[in-house]
Amino acid sequence: MKFVPMVMEIRDPVHGSIYYSNSEVAVLDTPEYQRLRSIKQLGFSEFSFPGATHNRYLHSIGVGHLAMLAFDSIFRAYPFSKNSTKLRLRQTFRLAALLHDVGHGPLSHTTEEVMPPLSELNVKAYGANQANRQANHEDYTIKYVTESSIAETIKNQFNDITPYHVACLIDKNLPENDDFFIDQGIDFRPLLSQLVSSELDVDRMDYLERDSYFCGTNYGKIDAEWLIQNMTLHISNQKAYLALNRRALYSFDDFLISRHHMHLMVYFHHKSIIYEEMLHRYLTSKECSFFLPSKIEDYTLYNDYKLYEHLASVKNEWAQRIAARKPYKVLIEMHNVADSKRPETLKAELEKNGIHTIWASSHVRLSKYHSTAEQKSFPMFVVDQYDPWVEPTQVERTTEIFQKYEGTRVIDRIYVSPESYASGEKILKDLRGLQP
Repeated sequence: MKFVPMVMEIRDPVHGSIYYSNSEVAVLDTPEYQRLRSIKQLGFSEFSFPGATHNRYLHSIGVGHLAMLAFDSIFRAYPFSKNSTKLRLRQTFRLAALLHDVGHGPLSHTTEEVMPPLSELNVKAYGANQANRQANHEDYTIKYVTESSIAETIKNQFNDITPYHVACLIDKNLPENDDFFIDQGIDFRPLLSQLVSSELDVDRMDYLERDSYFCGTNYGKIDAEWLIQNMTLHISNQKAYLALNRRALYSFDDFLISRHHMHLMVYFHHKSIIYEEMLHRYLTSKECSFFLPSKIEDYTLYNDYKLYEHLASVKNEWAQRIAARKPYKVLIEMHNVADSKRPETLKAELEKNGIHTIWASSHVRLSKYHSTAEQKSFPMFVVDQYDPWVEPTQVERTTEIFQKYEGTRVIDRIYVSPESYASGEKILKDLRGLQP
């Protein structure tokens, strides 16, 4: 693989100067990638945190930057068979990191409600395995990477990389059709896939710091530099997996807790939640006339602004409340570590008194490693570089963080219209007065 000099500098408020090569800039300049400038990273969160207007374009640029740092740290001394093999895997991984979010829908995951059936999207990379389900943003991502001008740009700019190889690092379920990720009998696809999406990936490392910065909060601050410096690999059954040096285990614990708290305090903020609930009610109503197209060229025209324009143009109550910034208000908020019957009881009491309510329940767990399937498919290891007698162990067996945060945190909220808020408060006050 021939060396291409870095030519474009991007000044990023989080990471400083970021550099991309001519070939990578060609990918960034495609209409499909530029679309991400018009997709906000945090959807409705700007109504809670006015600074949170950053977009998925900037986030993806940052993810690509961290991908390069992580790869170089992990493989700083690894003896590949040829330097060209190392450069090829590095470039493929960086492209996957850059493109991981390219298929995201307008505003929030809520718009996946109006995506077409997967069969209509017809992702050729899936072959005959077109599941009988609705498409999601990850399906659009694979479609973009393998069947759009992005795919053509990859083919033209990188003579030893195919769009399918890039897609394989974004979607762990795509079948391998060659030995592209294998060098000297070792399969590096699991490790590179983990760096794109896992409990310690470059996506989360960027969005936690970026979202914290733009929201103006202390939640989300992590020691990314120390974590990256201590990333390494562990080979098991001829497959390379992500590993972390034991001395950075405490930073990993902080990383998980930081993300957990960002969900509870930022991503699940009551204003963001009610706007998503109102959008959901419009998109699932019989009156909804907003649908995301299956034709990828048309999908490129759909962004946050197109959705906002649509909401302002229809008469549906929920659409109008979003457009006019007149959301329902939170009347009561309850924090639990398990599902509770209390919200349902309060909702019934309010509606018995003629007050329409929206009950939103937000659930979050610390980690996907609570799922044994995730542990078995793509385990993450902890190694000790200073004590060779200590055997590498899977991360969930090394730290107690997963056990300490085993339970699901639940935030239940009951919302009412601004016009009914005073009446709702009185009903709750009367109910409290009846309690012994």
